[in-house]
Amino acid sequence: MSTSPTISFIGAGNMASAIIGGMLDSGYKAANIWVSAPDDGHLQSIRKKFGVSVTTDNRYCAQQADMVVLAVKPQVMADVCRDIAPVVQNTRPLMVSIAAGLTVETLDEWLAGGLPLVRVMPNTPSLVGKGAAGLFANAQVKDAQKKMVESVFESIGSALWVEDENLLHAVTALSGSGPAYFFLMLEALEDVAVDAGIEAGTARELAIQTMAGAAEMAARSEHDPGQLKRNVMSPGGTTEQAINTFEEGGLRDLVRKAYGAAFKRSEEMASELAGKQ
Repeated sequence: MSTSPTISFIGAGNMASAIIGGMLDSGYKAANIWVSAPDDGHLQSIRKKFGVSVTTDNRYCAQQADMVVLAVKPQVMADVCRDIAPVVQNTRPLMVSIAAGLTVETLDEWLAGGLPLVRVMPNTPSLVGKGAAGLFANAQVKDAQKKMVESVFESIGSALWVEDENLLHAVTALSGSGPAYFFLMLEALEDVAVDAGIEAGTARELAIQTMAGAAEMAARSEHDPGQLKRNVMSPGGTTEQAINTFEEGGLRDLVRKAYGAAFKRSEEMASELAGKQ
């Protein structure tokens, strides 16, 4: 990263650790990172692993920052925000939430209003540096702050902005839940390959490498996925038979229904969280 503003993480779970690790691998200075959490033992392991500063005092952690990453569970976010509100109202940092379902409006209310706020929907491949994050900023966020958030989340994958906050439900149904869709396909392919006589470990490795290779080809190619699919299909060949079976079996419609179910549940969860606090 070209600049090193001070960034504080409120919460020290797996996603916070993944982000910190990615930042450090990208050249960010550990001296400019603070982390707070209630468990001092866990914090000390974070300090030893990354060389960052730690504290059990959320207010003190927030006070250090140009950017505060709210990395706690949605169920405790209200208490955390209300606790640090007096501090951040004074220091005016960029606030970034990675909690699913909590709207900018709700977070703004808990933080006493008027702060620059960014919502980020990361996903679990962030833990291995291959994340895909959707980002939304409120009107108070400046261009330089957007770039700061981008640089943080690009250190663990890709970071893409949406202009309408409601589109984060669509992001959730795509990249947030999406890894599980591909794990299901891996599971199914492994099972049928084992049924065909391939040893389980070999089947899994072949399936994983095939998926990884296809993803890499899609990322590098100038062609869209439809053309890449056709490039593998020879007339009358094995791939054509398999693809025709998927199509005739209604795979596209099933994907649409599954995506819609995830989208709807994301909306429901946002309403439930807003209503409980």
